[in-house]
Amino acid sequence: MHVLISEFMDAPAVDSLRQRFDVRYAPDLVEQRDALLQAAAGADALIVRNRSQVDAALLAAAPRLRAVGRLGVGLDNIDLPGCAARGIQVVPATGANARAVAEYVIGTVLALLRGAYAASAEVAAGAWPRAALSQGLEAHGRTLGVVGFGGIGQLTARLAAGLGMRIVACDAALPAAHPAWAETGATRLELDELLTRADAVTLHVPLNADTHRLLDAGRIARMRPGAILVNTARGGVVDEAALAAALRSGHLRGAALDVFEQEPLPAGGPLAGAPNLILTPHIAGLTQEANTRVSEMVAAGVTIALTGGAR
Repeated sequence: MHVLISEFMDAPAVDSLRQRFDVRYAPDLVEQRDALLQAAAGADALIVRNRSQVDAALLAAAPRLRAVGRLGVGLDNIDLPGCAARGIQVVPATGANARAVAEYVIGTVLALLRGAYAASAEVAAGAWPRAALSQGLEAHGRTLGVVGFGGIGQLTARLAAGLGMRIVACDAALPAAHPAWAETGATRLELDELLTRADAVTLHVPLNADTHRLLDAGRIARMRPGAILVNTARGGVVDEAALAAALRSGHLRGAALDVFEQEPLPAGGPLAGAPNLILTPHIAGLTQEANTRVSEMVAAGVTIALTGGAR
């Protein structure tokens, strides 16, 4: 059986697959759509990250496909109904990068609250902006709003609680009686109320018709003056132009975006030059440890899907 890997995967996990299957590891294929379609023709399994589009055209080009491994948790680049109709098993790395994402969120919240870490060049040049950088804020006693209270949202809440933050959260899919609310100490709110109460808001929802532009200009305006927004979910969840305007007007204290409506982010867009904005290239879930966990989980899941668990 043939396994095709079209994006980066941890080398030991690739080697483990090679012990069982004929493997083509070609992370450059993500940049070569036609070549990917051609290569998929002989694949029994395909392993991707978030940039390879496993859409109707790719599924049609891959008649032997039995499994799609997703090196991550977001599934918006995979035609799930199309896979289901064909009996193709989709194998996400559920939970494997939760720690990496949660630590990214906490790190950027702390950096944006303190507001003191962009002055290295000034200090090295002999300036001493002590007065300007002496008005930072502490996380303790402030409120973190978690939008989407699945595994990553819950772990983020636990880390924030360890800093003495209060936690409010919303998740329409998580019943009020679910034990996660009590276990994390989070207060369950509707989204609009959460936005008015949180000093920092972190997004952990999938991208779909209900969440596209979930934080539009109106909802960003509802956020507390001086609040912080962190998005490690999907870029389409936030109206980027509205966010940039809120930063420029001073309504928001800061923001961190790891995901964008179009990736790579085009040069010269509304976010360019916005103040107090941290931009990273979709790496919140990528650490050495997370890469290992994600790759091992997907390799194991694809192996089971292709062999039925046979050893």
